[in-house]
Parts: sequence; structure tokens; C-alpha cells
Amino acid sequence: MTKDRKGPVATCVKSALERYFHDLNGEKVSGIYEMVIHEVERPMLEIVMRHAKSNQCKAAEILGINRNTLRKKLKRHKIG
Repeated sequence: MTKDRKGPVATCVKSALERYFHDLNGEKVSGIYEMVIHEVERPMLEIVMRHAKSNQCKAAEILGINRNTLRKKLKRHKIG
């Protein structure tokens, strides 16, 4: 993917954030980074775990993270 082109996930997140800020109608907001990470991380983990047939080693490899990190994330999102 080239620098100017965005993938479908980036396009979706961008669109959602544009709607979010529009709907705020000037209201002050903070914590956007954590909100976006939390909102994106849970469905990503659910889909990857389903794809890996709940095999945490395989899911961690797909995600490119350590298995212990994956376990912490699954626990935080109450998945599994």
C-alpha cells in the first residue's frame, strides 16, 4: 500500500471519527486515543480468535504480539 492510499480499516475509522466529532457539535472531548483503541481492539480480537479457532498461540502469531500480551487483552475485554 502506498503512502497516500489508506486501507479499508483506516477509511472506516476516519469516517467514524469524522461523524463522532460532527455529532459533538463543538462539545469538549478528551481521551479519543484510548476510546478508539478500545473500540477497535475488541472486535479485532474476537475475529482473530474465531479465525484461530480459539488457539491463543496462533492468534498471537496472527496479531504479531506475545501470547501473554494477547491473554491480558482478552482478559481486559472479557473475551474467551
